[in-house]
Amino acid sequence: MGNNLLLSITAAFLLLYCLRCSATVYTIGDSSGWDISTDLDSWLNDKTFYTGDTLLFQYSQYHSVSEVAEGNYKGCNMTNVLQSSSNGNTTFALTRPGERYFVCGNRLHCLGGMKLHVHVVENQTVPGPVGAPTEQPGGSLPPGSSKSDEPSSSVSFVNPASLEALLLSFIASYIVFFS
Repeated sequence: MGNNLLLSITAAFLLLYCLRCSATVYTIGDSSGWDISTDLDSWLNDKTFYTGDTLLFQYSQYHSVSEVAEGNYKGCNMTNVLQSSSNGNTTFALTRPGERYFVCGNRLHCLGGMKLHVHVVENQTVPGPVGAPTEQPGGSLPPGSSKSDEPSSSVSFVNPASLEALLLSFIASYIVFFS
């Protein structure tokens, strides 16, 4: 009976730990989207980005998003981009810690401030997704003209590895309890 209680308590703690394992999808610029009128510096102020998080860029047909190296970011240089998309709804997975740089493909927009520097911090609890920008169906946002003071739109989800750990702990508890 003592082993059953110990295993049940361990399983409960494992469950609580696993439910904490989540990543966030950040919509760049919140409701204003990836737009020349969006104050991206203010948007960044209260955010910490972790490996496993995702950046979602939503923008109109007049914009695009490119990931570039630091030097290209500073000078709005559009040569040698690392990744680029112009579909209006693009995600970038933050798979490793470090600096990431994004610019609008229209150099004049980039020079006008439509660029984003993100510092990504290691997150030990969430393995990062792998992949390039993902084009998603759904069109683009109309050109935004308002700035948002709302907190970032984000969606948290449970990591699939957490679900596996939860299932494994449930099966182990079941075996011990009924054996």
